[in-house]
Order: sequence, then structure tokens, then C-alpha cells
Amino acid sequence: MLDLPLVARGKVREVYDAGADRLLLVASDRISAYDHVLPTPIPDKGRVLTALSVWWFEQLTPVLDEFGAGHHLLSVTDVPAEVAGRAMLVRRLTMLPVECVARGYLSGSGTVEYSRTGSIRDVPLPAGLVEGSRLPEPVFTPSTKAEVGEHDEAIDFAAVVGLVGQARAEELRELTLALYRRGAEIALDAGIVLADTKVEFGLSTEGRLTLGDEVLTPDSSRFWPAVTWSPGAAQPSYDKQYVRDWLTSSGWDRVSPPPELPDDVVAATRERYVTAYEQLTGRRFA
Repeated sequence: MLDLPLVARGKVREVYDAGADRLLLVASDRISAYDHVLPTPIPDKGRVLTALSVWWFEQLTPVLDEFGAGHHLLSVTDVPAEVAGRAMLVRRLTMLPVECVARGYLSGSGTVEYSRTGSIRDVPLPAGLVEGSRLPEPVFTPSTKAEVGEHDEAIDFAAVVGLVGQARAEELRELTLALYRRGAEIALDAGIVLADTKVEFGLSTEGRLTLGDEVLTPDSSRFWPAVTWSPGAAQPSYDKQYVRDWLTSSGWDRVSPPPELPDDVVAATRERYVTAYEQLTGRRFA
């Protein structure tokens, strides 16, 4: 255990007080699905998420600069040795109460809502789309930020305005979509379709809009191999959808404590996370 005050324990990470308006974010190997933390960890998951987030913060800095925004990462080297590789020293932020979701493709809950209403929240979509379809333009489909064990709730843009004000809501929408577009371009160049992603923002002590938490990881995004992308069915993925699919097939009711993951599911999930990192960054994970 670290000799630092624990600020918060989330589903998959711990946050410690590092003093002087700084926090230490430590990514564990825990994995969550359907609002439950599963009992079986995925080896190296925390290291993959940290390394990939660090890489993405660097790639997305030009987009943030265009909006006069920043990111919260300070260092990955000035961290305690026992959490090296899975920890980030970051700026302390006042987090905004919105999960900012951008979708470029129809999938998951978006498909369910579209099939029922022809839209996602307050964003109308053209007829004839199917699971995996590319949307004409990326859309902003935010949600609330739920406590551990609770469900995020999809909200419309008017609700975002009610939470943070009109100007800030518009800024969040435009910046989220800009980050998604740039991330999708980079991913596609690496042979990966970025179907959707979730980002979070806060305000620094100076009041600057700042990208926080993790960014464009397999935990916060849907990554599909571009070579196999084919609308009309669920897509193979490099994210935790593989675990969700196994849980569904296991017969788990999503209410009782979740089951242990079999060894082959653990190994295949780790492989997907590592593959996403290596294919996106062009670096070998070690």
C-alpha cells in the first residue's frame, strides 16, 4: 500500500493525494463490466492503459491547444517505484459532472436506441443504419457520471446545458468531437476503427478546461480491426467487449456477484489490450 492519503477508489483505479494540487492515479489490473468489478484481474491491464493514455495525451495536445485547453498529465517517472508503469502524476482538477461520449459508428446501446427511435438521444440519424454502420458525422451522446456500482444515464444536450451552462456545454461538445475525429484518423492509419469513446474534463486551479482521467483506451473506447469491419453484425474488437460477450453467454444475471473469468478468456483479453497498444503506437509492449 502506498504511503499517501487515498482520495478515491474507483472501479479500476485508485487516486492518491500527492500534495501541491497534484494527484497520483494508479491503474489496477481490475476489469469492470455492466457496472460490476469482476473478481478476476487481467494481467498487465493497468500498465497498458497507462502507457496508452500517456501516448494519446501527446498525440492530442495540438487539438487541445486549438481550444485553449490542456491535459492533466504531469509525469510518469516521478511516481513511487512500487507503482511505476501503472501510475500517472496529474494535476488536481474540479471534474465536470458529464461523461462526454463521441460516436462515429453505430454500436451497443446506440444501436438499441436507434432501432427504437431512429436517433440517439436528441441526435436524429438517417434510416437504414445497422450495427457497425459508420455515421454520416460523429455525434455527441453524453451521459451522467455515476458512482461505483451505479449506472451512467444517457442525457440529451439540454441536460448538459443544465449541468454546466450553455457556453461550457457547447465547448465540451465541440472539443469532444474534435478529439474523437483526430483520434479516429490516427487509429485508422494504424488499421483500427475507433467506433466510439468516452472522455472526461475538469477545470484546473486556474480555471482552464483540462482533459483528465484516461483517454482512448480499450476501457473507454470501442476498437475494431479495420480489415474486418463489416456493418450488419457485432464487430471483432480490441476492447473489453470480449469479456462482456463471455459474461452474456455465461448466463450471469448482471445482478448477483459476477463469475470468475476462465483462464482462456483472461489470456485472450490481455492479448486484445496489448494488441491495441502495439498497433496504435507502433511500439512493443514489454
